[in-house]
Amino acid sequence: ALLGGSLNVETLSGKFKLNIPPETKNGTVFRLKGRGFPVYGNKRSRGDLYVKVSLKLPERLTSKEKELVKELASLRNGT
Repeated sequence: ALLGGSLNVETLSGKFKLNIPPETKNGTVFRLKGRGFPVYGNKRSRGDLYVKVSLKLPERLTSKEKELVKELASLRNGT
């Protein structure tokens, strides 16, 4: 989420490649137009599918990873 990327999302009509922009925040919602349930009474039309970003923090960091996170924090804080 910090650097952006892509994610394959399973939809009712198959897989869809969702591009995640850099610095995406937790809780961000993306709308996939026309990728949801079929519209009642109109088989050719589909509603929208919403994808909510739920970020998880990494667990069991190595000492090198902790060092790099501290370095990043110091760059952001200017210390």
